[in-house]
Amino acid sequence: MIPRLFAIVLLAMSVCAAQDSVSQAEAAYADFNDATAALATIDSGYVTSYANFDRGQWKKLADESRQSLTAQLAKFATGNLSAEDARAVTLMRAALAVPDSDPAALPCSDAQRSDLEYRQLSRALYSCFSEVGNHLPFEGKEITRGAATGRLERVTVAAKRKALFLAMVPLYEAINGKNQPDSPYRRLLQMASLQKSSEVANAARTVGADPDQVEKWLEQILDTWRKVNPNREIEPWDYRFLNGEAGRQLDPAISRDVLIAANDRYYRDLGVDLKQLGVINDIEPRAGKSPVAYTDFARRGREVNGEWRPTIARVLASYPNGGLGNLNEFVHENGHAVQISAIHTRPAFMDWGDTLWVEAFADVSSWSVYDSGWQKKYLGKSAPQAVNLRSLYAGVMLDVAWALFEVRMLKAPASDPNAVWTDITQRYLHIKAHPELSWWAIRGQLVDAPGYMVNYGLGAVLTADLRARVREQIGDFSAGNPLWYPWLSEHLLRFGAERETSELLRDFLGRPVSPKALLNDLQRLQ
Repeated sequence: MIPRLFAIVLLAMSVCAAQDSVSQAEAAYADFNDATAALATIDSGYVTSYANFDRGQWKKLADESRQSLTAQLAKFATGNLSAEDARAVTLMRAALAVPDSDPAALPCSDAQRSDLEYRQLSRALYSCFSEVGNHLPFEGKEITRGAATGRLERVTVAAKRKALFLAMVPLYEAINGKNQPDSPYRRLLQMASLQKSSEVANAARTVGADPDQVEKWLEQILDTWRKVNPNREIEPWDYRFLNGEAGRQLDPAISRDVLIAANDRYYRDLGVDLKQLGVINDIEPRAGKSPVAYTDFARRGREVNGEWRPTIARVLASYPNGGLGNLNEFVHENGHAVQISAIHTRPAFMDWGDTLWVEAFADVSSWSVYDSGWQKKYLGKSAPQAVNLRSLYAGVMLDVAWALFEVRMLKAPASDPNAVWTDITQRYLHIKAHPELSWWAIRGQLVDAPGYMVNYGLGAVLTADLRARVREQIGDFSAGNPLWYPWLSEHLLRFGAERETSELLRDFLGRPVSPKALLNDLQRLQ
């Protein structure tokens, strides 16, 4: 009995020692995350120092904590750990394996080079969205890609819409040349198809499906849109205008100040005060700023001296003006902010979770911007609900079309992207064929992370499913509901990366993810 008892004691001591070692590694990991988040905040151009440290001090802390963490993680054999600790170590190792940053930014012109590696070519193409996409010549002046797409909804003269659409040709050609087989984009797709990690496979895993099933869902969604719309072809430069009546009615009522106030008030009515959370809204335009809106940690939550020090989220975007489209995006980005602010777990799990789930959740609140009741309450003016639904889902269907485009291109990377895009948009969106134009090439995500658009397209399935489930459990929230944030924090958001997203969603929904809610909502367009 004594030797057996001695062995049990030794085992218990070993487990405790392993737990202590994991805790020490997580402390170094939390320090590393503090430093990298501060560096990202400084490098975004928002500030020159953060939390009383300049860039050099944060870089020193990042290097030291990375070195310490690397040494500590090298000691672990996950087989000797509890399941939770083993997952913590696995996630920390995966995070550490990701480079601190992408390759140095390359100019757009370098995308023509044939000697670039995958990430280098991706960075060069992404630069095109700033160098070319932010300086498009139009009517003797310059216009940005974002401003041009927004104006397509408002310009009433068809010939001027066409001219505005064609003003983006320099960006299309910077990305895809003349659509020759060795164009920059087509070379990037060949490289992307060989990468070990697939955005499409990751997205499918999140919703408990396989890539073939995902493709069928996307086709089913687009086919439903096709059926509920008139069977007449339209020009690509007319698509946004014909489906953008809500913006034309409401844009005059949405100044930049109204955009900020409506966003803040809505989240307060959902039970969360963004100012109390300390959310940083970096929305002033400036030279060199990212052409794509995003949200990130400025500081991750963690325990300090026995007390919880909360997360601070940072929203980065450029809003020189208001408008319904910008308002929707701003509410979406703050949806990211409230999600990460709700995470309350150990350092190894203080992270986003799967990309698709993250993008889908941000739309759970932002889709309400297209509800007539929401507009009446927060803007003092509303568009008819049928007009709102069309404006919302016309944008969603473009995302679904891009998602299907990327699924097909990554499955057959030698395909002609213009032909693939033309087939999708003509068949499902009733848009006239223009295979001579690479007009699909207006989303930075297509070159920054090929396959990423699947997270938006398939994310619409999850958004509709989550919205339906929340309404079942706590009631309508389209114009506020104080139960929304505390209830979602408890049942869905607090876990971070603690649980596998597919399992978390299955438990929350009480079943696998389904496109049924989205398909039912699209039927309302009839």
